[in-house]
Amino acid sequence: MTVKNRRWWMIGLGVVALLLAGWGVKALFCSKPKAPPVISAPAEIGNVERTVLATGSLEPYTLVSVGAQTSGRVERLAVELGQAVKKGDLIAEIDSQTQNNSLQSAQADLANIQAQKAQAEASLAEARLNYERQKTLYQADAGARADFEAAESAYRSAEANIRALNAQIAKGQVSVNTARINLGYTRITAPIDGTVLAIVTKEGQTINANQTAPTIIKMGQLDRMTIKAEISEADVVNLKPGMEVYFTTLGQSKKRYNATLRTIAPAPETIKENDSVTTADATSAIYYNGEFDVENEDGALRTFMTAQVNIVLESAKNVLTIPSTALGQPDRDGSYRVKVVDKDQKISERKVIIGVNDGTKAEVKSGLKRGERVVTVEGALDPAKSDTGNMRRRGPPGGGL
Repeated sequence: MTVKNRRWWMIGLGVVALLLAGWGVKALFCSKPKAPPVISAPAEIGNVERTVLATGSLEPYTLVSVGAQTSGRVERLAVELGQAVKKGDLIAEIDSQTQNNSLQSAQADLANIQAQKAQAEASLAEARLNYERQKTLYQADAGARADFEAAESAYRSAEANIRALNAQIAKGQVSVNTARINLGYTRITAPIDGTVLAIVTKEGQTINANQTAPTIIKMGQLDRMTIKAEISEADVVNLKPGMEVYFTTLGQSKKRYNATLRTIAPAPETIKENDSVTTADATSAIYYNGEFDVENEDGALRTFMTAQVNIVLESAKNVLTIPSTALGQPDRDGSYRVKVVDKDQKISERKVIIGVNDGTKAEVKSGLKRGERVVTVEGALDPAKSDTGNMRRRGPPGGGL
């Protein structure tokens, strides 16, 4: 290479170096700063609901403890666990010898009094005839006054004896009826149509109804179930009967049962044991039972299952929604400001009016159109903010009441 060519080569390298240096200075001082990366989500049509969460227990709509009203040994148990029975069907039979004896004794006493009455009626008839005869003689001055008065006294006494025997017969009839009822108590029948849920007393067991009413079986109507939900005192003030409610069970978490809140207890269950709040109650959570009913024709719901209950405070269906994380703090007028990302990835601020907000999604009443994207997280891809602890999260924390 000649000296002349080497000179031109050095000049060319110098020009290239100057161009690269100029480009670096321009990029460093003159280029626009790159917008921090964000995560956005579109405004879309959906459903929003705000609910109160509660835990409930399932019970038959009608639950009955079938007991015995008389003492004795259970000679026969006529039902099995899970058996469907009709009203009036035999449940159990108790040894009835004592009750049979009592009935026969009462019937014998009644028969004795009735025989006494028959004899007294004959005596009354005789006394009446004697009275009428003495009365006729006395009025005709053919008989003594003493004989007339004695006949009258005997007649009145016979009438009183009949009245006393009638009272004894009535009392004897009551004794017979009572003995017959007690005998009927030895045959225990179903008070309702239902299913045998538990057998408490076994065949051959002796029961004593004088101390407490012994339970033979428990039965209920399973075609309709009642759910008792425990509602905390913080939530119960926002609820009222007639609200929409739905629940799931642990075994069928994807199957949703819909119902309507029927009633809310005016006092907690602890009032049954205590008339006032104790120190222990004051430091523990207070719950009020809310009740609602659901049909159970297929029998999938069973007694005392656990229900995860949602009571709907407010809801909006088929409305425009955005993630709740896109919202910041509300303005004084109740509106919110969100950041909207356009097609050119430019971010602008927009004022929106929010309706129902369940903490995850929020209903947009005005300020956005379907398909527009809002910023939910800023700086998500910034290397300097790669730690999730440095990520800026917008909006209130998720979760409803």
